[in-house]
Amino acid sequence: MPWPSEPEVLGALRACPACGREVYVALFPAFRHGPPRGVSPEPVLVEGEAACFQHPDKRAVVPCAECGRFMCALCDVELQGRHLCPSCLEAGQRKGAFTALETRRTLWDSAALLVAILPLVLCWPTTVLTAPGAIVLGIVSFYRPGSLVRRSRLRAWMAIGLGVVQIGLWMLVLLVGLSAAEE
Repeated sequence: MPWPSEPEVLGALRACPACGREVYVALFPAFRHGPPRGVSPEPVLVEGEAACFQHPDKRAVVPCAECGRFMCALCDVELQGRHLCPSCLEAGQRKGAFTALETRRTLWDSAALLVAILPLVLCWPTTVLTAPGAIVLGIVSFYRPGSLVRRSRLRAWMAIGLGVVQIGLWMLVLLVGLSAAEE
C-alpha cells in the first residue's frame, strides 16, 4: 500500500506497508514539489563536448578555479565568488584557506550549563565563583551566534537559573552563618 498523498491523511497514524506497524506520517514540504529546476546535471549530447570530471556522462558547466577540472551543475560549489570542485573544497577546508567557510562554533549555552553543573558535582564550594560565570555565559549565549544546527535556548536558561539558585543558596548560607555567629 503506497503512502497517501492527501494532506488530511498524512497527520494520522498509518500502517507501514512493509511491516504493518503504525507510524506517524509527516512529510517535509519539499516532498510535494519536484527537484528545483537547473540543479540536475545535463547529459553530454555532442561527442567532444566537455564532461564533468566526477560524472563523465554529464555536461560540464564551469571549470574549477583551483585545479581546472570541469564540473557539472551538481558538483559546482560557489564560494567567495569562485567555482570549486568538491575535492578542492575539501582540501581548502583542511588547510583553512577559505575564511567564508565556517566549520565550527563555540557553543556558549553548553559552556554556561557546564560551568553551572560541573562544580556542583566535583567541588561544590567553587560554585561561589562559577555561579556568576554561568550567568554571564548564559547571557552571552543570547548575543553570540548559536550552533550551526539550530537549537533551543533551554540550555542558556537552565544555566542562568542554576546560577541564580546557587547564588541564592550561598546568600542563605551566609545569612544563616552570620545570624548563628551573632547569637
